[in-house]
Amino acid sequence: MASKLPVVAIVGRANAGKSALFNRLVGTRRAIVSREAGTTRDSVVARIDNRFLLIDTAGLKNPEDEFEATIQDQIADAVTSAEAVLFVVDSTEYPDQTDRELAKKVLKSGKPVVLCVNKIDLKGSLPAEEFLKLGIKDIVKTSAEHGRGVPELRKRLLKMLPEAYEKTVESTKVALIGRPNVGKSSLFNTLAGKQQAIVANLAGTTRDVNRVGLKFKSENLELLDTAGVRRPGKVERGVENFSVLRTMAAVEESDVCLLLLDATELATALDQKLAGIIEDAGKGLIIVVTKWDQLADKDGKTGDEVAARVAELFDFVPFAPLIFTSAVTGQNATKIFDLILGIKQRRLQQIPTRELNKVLAKAVSSHPPAGLKNTHPKFRYVVQTDTAPPWFVIYGSHFKFIHWSYKRYLERMWRENFDLAGTPIKFSFRDEKQIKKGRENGTR
Repeated sequence: MASKLPVVAIVGRANAGKSALFNRLVGTRRAIVSREAGTTRDSVVARIDNRFLLIDTAGLKNPEDEFEATIQDQIADAVTSAEAVLFVVDSTEYPDQTDRELAKKVLKSGKPVVLCVNKIDLKGSLPAEEFLKLGIKDIVKTSAEHGRGVPELRKRLLKMLPEAYEKTVESTKVALIGRPNVGKSSLFNTLAGKQQAIVANLAGTTRDVNRVGLKFKSENLELLDTAGVRRPGKVERGVENFSVLRTMAAVEESDVCLLLLDATELATALDQKLAGIIEDAGKGLIIVVTKWDQLADKDGKTGDEVAARVAELFDFVPFAPLIFTSAVTGQNATKIFDLILGIKQRRLQQIPTRELNKVLAKAVSSHPPAGLKNTHPKFRYVVQTDTAPPWFVIYGSHFKFIHWSYKRYLERMWRENFDLAGTPIKFSFRDEKQIKKGRENGTR
């Protein structure tokens, strides 16, 4: 089951070095959840040490800036989304009115706050005592550029985060994902059976993640209705930017995602990108075509025609089941719940090692992997090491010669022989010669 990882939000002025600090904290454990355009760099959400989600709030500037949202709105929204706040300041500049306003906002929230005095390697860096006037007692000095102080900062953040959030959540979490005005809130209400979210014919109505718990066939479910994600270049700074971040965090938190497509505008590059994000995160996926009644009335298209088109557009996630819905008629709402429970069971299944190795031997025998003239990848055995998503580790040698197409072939063989519908699966390849070499070097 998915765990609710605590969220740490980085806040501060635009020139404080938040981007460099974000990348330093992510470091070699880089696990990108989002590559959303319209921010100061590609990576805006990352999982740190499997303990917390780090969310960057790049772009906070003075209220006189061109951005629509005020700086007060932005800070309030960022802090509301987080369990702890990392407030970054530039050590070469005295705290100004903007810094004081930011400090006031984060302290008023009652959330734990660490003040990061960054850029201490630069000439003219001020003593940390100059920043005590901001009222934040927990101070760490860093140089994100050179990594100084970053290990200590990581320790401080881990220490202040609530332990309860590391525990597994007992309900199956289902996130509704998609572009604005695609019908997420309407489907959310239909599934919940009551008006939990605002339904309006206005893109971007839902800015936060609305939640409702319910039971279906004695199973506990939690629905997460997220704000719509706009096309790259359409993401406005400020409040809506945080809505994007919360959507990506909801994907990370969920067990299964419903990717909603508007039947009247079937799919865009952004829809495909969202499907890729969900797959990369290892979450269950159901593709839901909404407003089916509108398309049927207008164009007279059949379900088979639309299904063929969706299969073509989303051929990189062939495991995802497709279902048609209408919030007006409530079509297929119960079937969605059945699909969710089925995917949950398949994500948690542990396939016997004997069966896995039978399929591996069959795959290699039917289609041996290509390599160089006298060097070919050799597969010895496979084991399943994890669930949710199912993860398989194959041991052997010369794996650097495995072509990506052969990995896709192995996945097809797995899906043909095991019931893995609705869930991504992951493969890792362990070269035994490299493992042995590493052990020998480690003992010297």
